[in-house]
Amino acid sequence: MKQVTIQRSEDPKPRISALTKPRTRLILALIITAGFLDVIDFSIVQVALPTIQTELVISLAESQWIIGAYGLTLAGFLLLSGRAGDIYGQKKLFVFGIVLFTVASFTGGLAPSLLSLIVSRAIQGIGAAISTATAFAILVTTFPEGKERNRALGIFVSVLSAGFAAGSISGGVLTAAFGWRSVLFVNVPIGTVAAILSQKFLVSHPGRAADKHLDLPGALSVTSGLILLVYSLTNASTDGFASLYTIVPLAISALVLAGFIAIESRSKSPLMPLGFLRRGTVFTANILALILTSSAGGVIFLLTIYLQRVSGYSQLAAGLEFVPPALIFFFVGGWGSSWLVNRVGLKLVLVTSMSLITLGSALLTQITVTSGYFGILPGMLVWSFGASIGFPALNIAALAGTRPGEEGLASGIIGTSQRVGFPVGLAILLTIATVTDPPPVGPASQLGSLAGVVTGFQYAFLAATIISAIGLLIALRVKNPRMKFERPIFS
Repeated sequence: MKQVTIQRSEDPKPRISALTKPRTRLILALIITAGFLDVIDFSIVQVALPTIQTELVISLAESQWIIGAYGLTLAGFLLLSGRAGDIYGQKKLFVFGIVLFTVASFTGGLAPSLLSLIVSRAIQGIGAAISTATAFAILVTTFPEGKERNRALGIFVSVLSAGFAAGSISGGVLTAAFGWRSVLFVNVPIGTVAAILSQKFLVSHPGRAADKHLDLPGALSVTSGLILLVYSLTNASTDGFASLYTIVPLAISALVLAGFIAIESRSKSPLMPLGFLRRGTVFTANILALILTSSAGGVIFLLTIYLQRVSGYSQLAAGLEFVPPALIFFFVGGWGSSWLVNRVGLKLVLVTSMSLITLGSALLTQITVTSGYFGILPGMLVWSFGASIGFPALNIAALAGTRPGEEGLASGIIGTSQRVGFPVGLAILLTIATVTDPPPVGPASQLGSLAGVVTGFQYAFLAATIISAIGLLIALRVKNPRMKFERPIFS
């Protein structure tokens, strides 16, 4: 008897051509490489900031633009990149995104001034947006909906999550051994090889979207609106929500994004069909993604500051302390999350995830000046277990029921939700954390200052607990989508 596998789907055409297992594994590796470059680049450059600040003779406020320029363009171009891939072809844009990112990394490593470095970082962000959004879409078209895709998504998301810790560690090592420019140059050989292999081995599909017109008014409004939103939230994390540098761009962003909704409701070829958000678990998944990444953005940053400022760890040592959470993300998220979704269903996994994240955040509210690493470890591990199974499950939920030609749209939306969530959480939790942080007036006030810092962190972790609890309530209302699985038959 010969075993034949068929794909049960509403689409009368096969979603992918028959690919051998080695070929699909290579495609997954290339997709992961592109996403990993994006994630690791964010944390690897962050570790090098103090050295860059010293060598280029710039202020702390100016140095933040090295991170900010990358995050702004990345968040702003995700949705546009995903939809453009649907229209013009995912492979073509994926390779272009990797090449653009690689070239910008090279010019950034050669940058003679802050301005040229910021420009290179902004172009890097555009390249990362293009490659990340299209990578996610290529994964969807390569692996059929069900167990196979769930496992691939779990591996993809977990490796990217572990990349933050890897970036912190490698950033410290490279900067100490070869200088800050090496953290940008290291992307060049990796990106070059990835681009060559992608051009050779990725399956080339023409644009799969039924409507081949790109909604330029919608693209301009959502891109500029998201850039302004992330810019205002970045300012809020340093200047507070009451600052004009936060209020003005935030208000303009709200107007521009409201204009985007109006444009989409009337457009004959919308960049983001509003009806798509109402389908299945798409809307709920994106709301939960905002909440989960808000928690991650604030909690990880505060723990890093706590280890360095309160407990006295070096940057490299603080990065090494995140190895256990990184391993949890890699193994539990990579294999455990998809296994759980296939066994117990999406809803129970999301409820479990948000419960653990809430509990972990609550445990972190008990930190003191003398807690040290082992004092925060239980809360950090519980939070990591919850987040590690939550991220892949949310991506599965956001892609459930995706029709041919919508892969880039779905990946662009969930990617945007996650990218916006980080600065949202950082702005909220950092604003709360600094309320009780009094300025030191002498050596005798050092202990009092640290106590004020930790008190602010306790309030911030309490806020993270409340935010996560809201996510738990939303997860309880999730309905398990009707997943499509490959079913073997015999003939």
